[in-house]
Amino acid sequence: MSKNKTPMTPTAAARIQSANAKAGSGQVGKGSFAAKAQSAAAKNSQPPKNK
Repeated sequence: MSKNKTPMTPTAAARIQSANAKAGSGQVGKGSFAAKAQSAAAKNSQPPKNK
């Protein structure tokens, strides 16, 4: 997996999830690209943890 220069944002993830839900009769499947985008956005919006 490569490092992307532009991290996934909550806004971008919401757009992806919305488009996926509209195309899939309102449902977004677990493990779908939209779900993974939402997870990545949540990780990117958290402050870094101190070790």
